Amino acid sequence: MKFFVTGVGGQLGHDVMNDLAKRGYEGVGADMAEDDDMVELVRKVNAGGTQNIADVCKKLNCKMTYISTDYVFDGQGTEPWQPDCKDYKPLNVYGQTKLEGELAVANTLEKYFIVRIAWVFGLNGKNFIKTMINVGKTHDTVQVVNDQIGTPTYTLDLARLLVDMNETDKYGYYHATNEGGYISWYDFCCEFYKQYGLKTEVIPVSTEEYGLSKAARPFNSRLDKSKLVEAEFTPLPTWQDAVSRYLKEAQL
Repeated sequence: MKFFVTGVGGQLGHDVMNDLAKRGYEGVGADMAEDDDMVELVRKVNAGGTQNIADVCKKLNCKMTYISTDYVFDGQGTEPWQPDCKDYKPLNVYGQTKLEGELAVANTLEKYFIVRIAWVFGLNGKNFIKTMINVGKTHDTVQVVNDQIGTPTYTLDLARLLVDMNETDKYGYYHATNEGGYISWYDFCCEFYKQYGLKTEVIPVSTEEYGLSKAARPFNSRLDKSKLVEAEFTPLPTWQDAVSRYLKEAQL
């Protein structure tokens, strides 16, 4: 098979290209080089760009994989979101445009994988772990929110799953994050500080107390991943294990 991969300059695209190469597949990569109003740019890429790719896939009769997000939901409640849930209520422009991308794929194609992920970290580019370790090295205390709940996703593990999916015809909506249980950003930070050996004190605070984010963020990012097992895909390892492997590879 031959793959066209967008966003190869990011964390996930980089790892997908590497996984394809390991398996002997040809991967052609592309990345964004536009300079525009940010809101308009996000819509052009997530919605318009996705529609363009879906149209080409339809003409060529080929598969398409679209990476989406928990941000297509409103982030309320405590129940995990189901992959086939259609109760969309995006909180912000990012979530709305990702939803528009989902609908572009689903309304255009029959052979597609729409995979929602959350809390992404990888070797290539910036992420929460890198940022907080750098902060922790220069501060005695850090504040991290403890009322946003979800599960991290290591792009190295996700890349493997995405290629696994494309070796099948088990199309549809899926959720994919690492296993290991639902946690808060505070729990996440405490774990990778511990594994890294940082003694910085992590202070739990509410989103309201933290108060720096301009964009609304979901409190409930729990994604139900049971459909992966039902489709006989191998789940991602635990996020604790992923952190351990990431810290060794990243050499922060």
